[in-house]
Amino acid sequence: MDTILVTARLLLAFVFLVAGAAKLTDREGSRRAVEDFGVPATLATPLGTLLPLLELTVAVTLIPASAALWGASGALALLVLFVIGIGVNLARGRNPQCHCFGQLHSAPAGWYTLARTGALAAVAGFVAWQGWSGDVGSSAVGWLGALSTLQLLALAGGMLVLGLLMGQWWFLFHLLRQQGRLLVRLEALEARYASDGVLPSQNGAHVPAPEGLPLGSAAPRFSLSDLDGETLTLDSLRASNKPVMLLFTDSNCSPCTAMLPEIGLWQEEHQDKLTIALVSQGDSEENRDKASEHSLTNVMIQEDSEVSEAYAVSGTPSAMLVSTDGTVASPVAGGTEHIRDLLAYAIGEHVQLPMQPNQAHGEPCPNCGKVHGAPPSVPAARAIGEPAPEVKLPDLEGETVDLEDFRGTETLVLFWNPGCGFCQQMLPEMKESEQSLLEGSPKLLFVSAGTEEANRQMGLASTVVLDQQFSVGRAFGASGTPCAVLVDGEGKVASEVAVGSPGVLELAGANRTKV
Repeated sequence: MDTILVTARLLLAFVFLVAGAAKLTDREGSRRAVEDFGVPATLATPLGTLLPLLELTVAVTLIPASAALWGASGALALLVLFVIGIGVNLARGRNPQCHCFGQLHSAPAGWYTLARTGALAAVAGFVAWQGWSGDVGSSAVGWLGALSTLQLLALAGGMLVLGLLMGQWWFLFHLLRQQGRLLVRLEALEARYASDGVLPSQNGAHVPAPEGLPLGSAAPRFSLSDLDGETLTLDSLRASNKPVMLLFTDSNCSPCTAMLPEIGLWQEEHQDKLTIALVSQGDSEENRDKASEHSLTNVMIQEDSEVSEAYAVSGTPSAMLVSTDGTVASPVAGGTEHIRDLLAYAIGEHVQLPMQPNQAHGEPCPNCGKVHGAPPSVPAARAIGEPAPEVKLPDLEGETVDLEDFRGTETLVLFWNPGCGFCQQMLPEMKESEQSLLEGSPKLLFVSAGTEEANRQMGLASTVVLDQQFSVGRAFGASGTPCAVLVDGEGKVASEVAVGSPGVLELAGANRTKV
């Protein structure tokens, strides 16, 4: 029994020592964790400092036999409080960050956290019960000192093996949990896209619904309350003279919830380049809890989708940019990956604007306020009939390709990027276009901003040249990917720039019938 009691005390002392020291080195994180568990903000700061000090005190008093009873009683009291706090939050459907071991390990509290804390409470209860019966075991220092060299080595080896096994199981557990979260997020995104008609059908065709306002149009003004009851407007968000990214979310949207940790990091890392604001829906308390959990700022609540409707945004999560002059600066990006692409463009990591395949261009209808008409196109940098800009770029084999090499036949110049989700969506149709070309049909020339390896993986049969800086695209008047323009057999511009998947496919399809 003596060995069991001393081992139990050493285990508790080790846990409380690591937890207390880790929390003490991250007092701000400890304060946030205490507040996330429902403690009033006025008490969170002192408790965030007091808690690690209590844990260190418990760890120290568990070592000597003379103070072990008080140490075990203190450990039991703290662990019971932790069990109650975790249980109450789980019963309310909340999963605050436990911050159990500071920056060493912090994860949302769950049933595993509750079970682990309950097991430690049972160990502390056992030691305290034995202590009140008059036996807490030997002094841990004296007990270790009485062991022979061989016994000490065996104990150290056993602890090392136990530590490695625990580390292995901890790693496997978190790896499996992370994989599970990724699968859930992928399934949620696929389900959402399928319901919105964005994913290709089995034959590769898709007809997404129009979404978003025309590029360059005035961004609708709004006035919404944030989570603290303060009023936020578009003008106040633009006051710092930075572009504004509006993220449309919903507290009941699983993909939105999965993105929140990333959004919190984006707001902190890119605050010098971009103002990121969330226009959310759903229960205010749920939004407040999630914003607190992920340290989100600029979170506004709309009553009845009034802002979403004003910006012609139909789904969540979605995002779009407002420029410093208050105009619409991007198509609507729907889904996690497209929002990431839009963020990369906004902070300057992408040289071209990610295009929405169904983004409409033109003036709103005076009757209904929506934009109608054919697939979008914009005037080319050179008028139809003028010589096309020069194209001299390396292909995937490193050989220089010149647009002059295509003289004598019509050429459809496509501006492409393997990392563009919209390009990937229309890839099967472009491959079908390659197979459908007859003798005398326009040739396809892909001008891509992607890497050589990524372009090879697309498996295109047509010529692909690399333009990492998108300089040729800008010379033709293309604003992003996918875009396309037709060049006739004399090397002259023969069409406007088709923007987005439908426009590019229509231009490619129309020219397959010209033979």
